[in-house]
Amino acid sequence: MSKPELIAIAGFVVWLLLHVTQTKACPPACSCRSAGGMTGLHIDCSSKALTEVPALPADTRRLYLQNNSLTSVPPGTLDILRSLEEVKMFDNPWNCDCRILYLKLWLEDVSAASLANTRCATPALLRMKPLGQLSGNEIGVCKKLLPIKCLEFFWRDLILIVGAIITLILIVWALKFSKKLVCQINLSPYDSRSCLLGRRASTNHKAQ
Repeated sequence: MSKPELIAIAGFVVWLLLHVTQTKACPPACSCRSAGGMTGLHIDCSSKALTEVPALPADTRRLYLQNNSLTSVPPGTLDILRSLEEVKMFDNPWNCDCRILYLKLWLEDVSAASLANTRCATPALLRMKPLGQLSGNEIGVCKKLLPIKCLEFFWRDLILIVGAIITLILIVWALKFSKKLVCQINLSPYDSRSCLLGRRASTNHKAQ
């Protein structure tokens, strides 16, 4: 086999491996293509009725998530995208409570243009307001609201603590009562004798 043929075969194998890798890395609901001369992927997840951000490959360079049903992004979801050059997230029903803070801060670091184009859908008072214009008071309202699971754990722990305190009080009371009862039992023979001697002395005194 000649040298040019070996080079051609090697190039085909490399292309095939890259294609397989990109196919595995591409989110199922999205379309992906190579970034051309640069390494990385262009990932188009727009208009897919997504309700959450899919798992994305670290070498994503362009990400399109516009026109979906996204309301929030869990903290840390997008931190892996360190090679990102462009992102679009407009036309999503973003819920601008305290859970939107992660996305706001992330867009501030990654894309000022996308931050300006991404707008709130709820609550009603913040509807159509750009994420970049949200103040700390507006997105900090729900900081006082604990998640339901946290409240469940709080009440469970509170009940356990109160139960432990009541049990400890009962144990201390029982120990004190038992000691008092033992003392009364031990002293009762002496009390009976002293009482009997007192009655005899009183009887003798009257007889005299």
